[in-house]
Amino acid sequence: MSHPHPELGPPPRLPEGGLRVTPLGGLGEIGRNMTVFEYGGRLLIVDCGVLFPEEEQPGIDLILPDFSSIRDRLDDIDGIVLTHGHEDHIGGVPFLLREKPDIPLIGSKLTLALIEAKLQEHRIRPYTLEVREGHKERVGPFDCEFVAVNHSIPDALAVAIRTPAGMVVHTGDFKMDQLPLDGRLTDLRAFARLGEEGIDLLLADSTNAEVPGFVAPEREISGVLGQVFSRAEKRIIVASFASHVHRIQQIVDAAHEHGRRIAFVGRSMVRNMGIARDLGYLRVPAGLVVDVRTLDDLPDHEVVLVCTGSQGEPMAALSRMANRDHQIRIVEGDTVILASSLIPGNENAVYRVINGLTRWGANVVHKGNAKVHVSGHASAGELLYFYNICRPKNLMPVHGEWRHLRANAELGAATGVPAERIVIAEDGIAVDLVDGKARIAGKVQAGYVYVDGLSVGDITESSLKDRRILGDEGFITVFVVVDSSTGKIVSGPSIHTRGSGIEESDFAAVIPKIDEVLARSAQDGVVEPHQLQQLVRRTVGKWVSDTYRRRPMIMPVVVDV
Repeated sequence: MSHPHPELGPPPRLPEGGLRVTPLGGLGEIGRNMTVFEYGGRLLIVDCGVLFPEEEQPGIDLILPDFSSIRDRLDDIDGIVLTHGHEDHIGGVPFLLREKPDIPLIGSKLTLALIEAKLQEHRIRPYTLEVREGHKERVGPFDCEFVAVNHSIPDALAVAIRTPAGMVVHTGDFKMDQLPLDGRLTDLRAFARLGEEGIDLLLADSTNAEVPGFVAPEREISGVLGQVFSRAEKRIIVASFASHVHRIQQIVDAAHEHGRRIAFVGRSMVRNMGIARDLGYLRVPAGLVVDVRTLDDLPDHEVVLVCTGSQGEPMAALSRMANRDHQIRIVEGDTVILASSLIPGNENAVYRVINGLTRWGANVVHKGNAKVHVSGHASAGELLYFYNICRPKNLMPVHGEWRHLRANAELGAATGVPAERIVIAEDGIAVDLVDGKARIAGKVQAGYVYVDGLSVGDITESSLKDRRILGDEGFITVFVVVDSSTGKIVSGPSIHTRGSGIEESDFAAVIPKIDEVLARSAQDGVVEPHQLQQLVRRTVGKWVSDTYRRRPMIMPVVVDV
């Protein structure tokens, strides 16, 4: 198994007749999925998603793939294939189309409807090409064939990409539920046919590669939901991804069976369920859905609220309910269902929300205490079965953290893929398929691009480090006025603090130290304000560290007059 090395440089020119595969997101993380395929000087992109921030990224709204390696080649992009409509696969599209709005988007009916609604908010009208399973489309030099796969959202597709360099199959996100709610199976016959033709490189979903066995059928949840609904005495509040149409369908069915009305809460939930309903992917009995503003007219035992926030997102509806910062107030006896999995890294945020809801008297039902969620990703047993059907000549695990990628690679090796033909890559690693063999060629820039309000890419790791220090340790400002010619203190030092846990009166002990160091610098002829600021910062920082074992941000201001 080959793997990336930190000393890798930029990839060389792509060999004549070769195909280059460069993931810009989704490897080593759950989210931000984006892969660039290059052949004959042309580019095809599969997915362009976002990653949601963690606690150590304060103030960040979204994390995008890094477009810098393709920014000067936007005219070479023949299209963006979208495998399905989840945010971690389509959420970055508006930011890429801001740079070139006429890049064609290729996807299924539901996927395109979801991204078109999102693009309307960005005032972008995209060029779209609707495809479905079994369709073949030529996109520049790339012959694309689309294959049905089962996932936790309808209309998901895998894509087989044929070029003279060979055939690459990208599974997208998939599982092999044999009893799907919509009857749409992962098309194993199509994958077997592709395997017979010869899959030169398989990019396979790794999310559940560590989980043994097979994923339980989605319809098994219905019985558990029915039990929860039958026991609930007051309101039921369900938190789910805004695009999990299958899960919402089960909630709709349970609500109808138990004589409850449903209200969708949150802009994305209302928008997406409206789209799914209009296109026929969500079947809702007449009169079942009501406006959230009419809920006060209904008794609690007839109410179901469906909202976002299953991952503990701080601004989502459920988190705000837990914090008593939402128009919907949790009361004793409410039932809250978290109908989703825990995305790695979100555990603390989710349990914080669960604790907050429990504090107000809610009965919280989640994956840890009831079977209210099944995964949308193939487990190890399914992946083994899949590899034995496809028989890929080369394998590149995608969509997962390092432990998932490696576990998936080991599954491929167990089914007979030669170890030297299994490539474990990471974001930015260019993998070339030349003469039937996949190998690492180099590395391009593929760091995090942070979205903070209207700012895209302006926030750096250094900025985040400052935010973390401010959040954890507070800050101290030191204001001093010095004579520009002599360097002697004219006024100050004046010290103020917020969030450092140190009383301002306690700083009387450090003022003589500041006076001393500035007096010494004046004798040495040091009068430049920046140098004096550094002296003040070091002096105050050492005193705070020695006295309180703390490291607040210190902001000295030296004014010369």
